[in-house]
Amino acid sequence: MSTQRYSPEFKEEAVRQIVDRGYSVADVSERLGVSAHSLYKWVSGQAGPQ
Repeated sequence: MSTQRYSPEFKEEAVRQIVDRGYSVADVSERLGVSAHSLYKWVSGQAGPQ
């Protein structure tokens, strides 16, 4: 298992590409080199009250 950490800004941009720009999780995962599982976790973490 990888212990690589991503900055909050990196995560926010990745989530923005999926939620706001409509890219698929698979596309963002491939382009950024982040697992789809991580992206799904990040997106679900953004679902709370703003």
